Amino acid sequence: QVQLVESGGGLVQSGGSLRLSCAASGSIISINAMGWYRQAPGKERELVAIITSGGSTNYADSVKVRFTISRDNAKNTVYLQMNSLKPEDTAVYYCNADIRRASWSRYLAYWGQGTQVTVSS
Repeated sequence: QVQLVESGGGLVQSGGSLRLSCAASGSIISINAMGWYRQAPGKERELVAIITSGGSTNYADSVKVRFTISRDNAKNTVYLQMNSLKPEDTAVYYCNADIRRASWSRYLAYWGQGTQVTVSS
């Protein structure tokens, strides 16, 4: 069994900051890419940021410069530092990780339960 548990969401005013965390636990051999996605009401889920096991990152254009993704491989944890938040960043944020549970298995995608981020104007 593998679990991704997110924390750090909440309500913040426009221009404020939040830091999201996502810890993977369970039967894990290795983790490849880890990322954050978000889904606003009435919209499709979209990629926010992704980081490889080697530390390479990629961001959605809408969050570049404002958001920073990082990870602690020893703790199987990924973070998202969100600065200069805007009302349009309001969404449920989901953690995603490509995890291998055994040496003979392939990587599978796992998702967290989501954490609400609300930015007031």
